[in-house]
Amino acid sequence: MKMVLVVYGSEADEEVVGAFKGAGIVRYTKFCEARGVGTETEPKLASRVWPGKNNVLFIGVADEDMPGVLKVVHELKRKHPRAGVKAFVMPVEELA
Repeated sequence: MKMVLVVYGSEADEEVVGAFKGAGIVRYTKFCEARGVGTETEPKLASRVWPGKNNVLFIGVADEDMPGVLKVVHELKRKHPRAGVKAFVMPVEELA
């Protein structure tokens, strides 16, 4: 099992969540109004100088479902290059 962490500009929330739902990925945990500095967009620090915020999705994914999730991420990056969509994959063990 893997944990996919998807970080993206909050202004693209409908498109990002909709893309995952459209691919049948309906279970996730979302953190809103995250702040940070990445490599693909301007900093998003919710300030006058660096406005904007990120959202973060945590998606638990079975190994065999990873290709579908990665396909959604690549498609989002292609369709919404200014949304700063970035994904990270980590191994995870379910405890309960």
